[in-house]
Amino acid sequence: MKTNQALPVKKNEQYTVTIEDLTFEGLGVAKINGYPLFIENALPGEKMDIKVLKTGKSFGYGKVLKQLTSSEDRVPVKNDNYTRVGIAPLQHIRYQAQLDFKKQQVENVMKRIAKMPDVPVLDTLGMKDPWGYRNKAQIPVRKIEGQLTTGFFRKNSHDLVPIENFYIQDPKIDQTILAVRDVMRKYGVKPYNEKENIGNLRHIMVRRGYYTGEIMIVLVTRTAKLFPKSKIIPDILEAVPETVSIVQNINTKRTNTILGNDAIVLHGEDHYKDKLMGHTFEISHRSFYQVNPTQTEKLYQKVLDFADLKGDETVIDAYCGIGTITLALAEKAKKVYGIEIIEPAVADAKLNAEMNGIDNVEYQVGASEDIMLEWSKEKREADLLVVDPPRKGLEKQFIDAVLQMQPTKMVYVSCNPATLARDLALLAEGGYDVKQVQPVDLFPQTPHVETIVLLQRADS
Repeated sequence: MKTNQALPVKKNEQYTVTIEDLTFEGLGVAKINGYPLFIENALPGEKMDIKVLKTGKSFGYGKVLKQLTSSEDRVPVKNDNYTRVGIAPLQHIRYQAQLDFKKQQVENVMKRIAKMPDVPVLDTLGMKDPWGYRNKAQIPVRKIEGQLTTGFFRKNSHDLVPIENFYIQDPKIDQTILAVRDVMRKYGVKPYNEKENIGNLRHIMVRRGYYTGEIMIVLVTRTAKLFPKSKIIPDILEAVPETVSIVQNINTKRTNTILGNDAIVLHGEDHYKDKLMGHTFEISHRSFYQVNPTQTEKLYQKVLDFADLKGDETVIDAYCGIGTITLALAEKAKKVYGIEIIEPAVADAKLNAEMNGIDNVEYQVGASEDIMLEWSKEKREADLLVVDPPRKGLEKQFIDAVLQMQPTKMVYVSCNPATLARDLALLAEGGYDVKQVQPVDLFPQTPHVETIVLLQRADS
């Protein structure tokens, strides 16, 4: 019987290492006798004294005790807490190097998973100022040192780290969170205690229109009671006069899910407005809406560039949400069909089309893979298919329906390079050529990357 080979490192021991690479999450990789250690806040080429925190059969984790040399790509961090809680894990990396890192992530999966090493990946589209970009925040509330406090959970825990300036969020959102926090403190609102399932205020969500400046505040509570509501709401409106909507979302469950199923509108209506690509959108507290408005416009413009519509095309926009891409496509196409599984989102999408005077769109409620299968059986035709699926990528049934329908072109917008590459391999087997691959940085200071891919039917 084989005995387990001893690991070349021991937990809690100290070693001197040189960082060789970065993981897809942005952790430094050092190897001791071939055994990889993943280390936070470490860059390739840097020499460091480290301590081993955790070991497994195939890899372990370490932390930096002393940095002996420094990479030219290292920059001063805004605050160590942003690494600890995971909201800005790449903040120590020069921004151009972040963009290069994200391009490399896409290149890696195109080679390893898609098996397309010869398809060139374009340079990542970045931001001029990669800070203060988020138009939405969901901030947990807990009791720290006897008072209601806002901040963020330490990674892999529910220990709240008090934070007042998040740096990656719109500064006005940070100010609004603090204003709401102070009102809640003033009236003695009890913060949620998840261990005992007592207290009331669980999260403060703030959304702000980049172009309109309109603010929506969502108070996520454990119960429907919010006392004294008659004083809390006027005080919030006085502190944040740009507020057009205050919603109380009730989440009674002991769960990590932020929003519950029930909501009460406390001020205004359950929506605020913003603009995107010249169109006005009403956005409810549950609506999916990209969090980086300036980069989203770059992303959508690249979708339009890849689509290269002439005005006589029939287009399908799967996973259309509230119709943000749909309306941009509709201005260039003859007819656009949107598919979305969330019924309230479709209601918003129809309203947004009407509000913007666009009448060549038609929406269908349902799972994209089911609707596409139904349409393929009906022998529907499309000149262009646009998809923007969740992180898990496309269902096999969806891909089968695409290969049966055979749209001339396809533009795939992905938030997960690995599932994108998997799907591209299947589409290529079905007769589609990958023409262009464009990474876009929607989430600076984090390892996340959006990717847009243009595919064309090989026989078209």
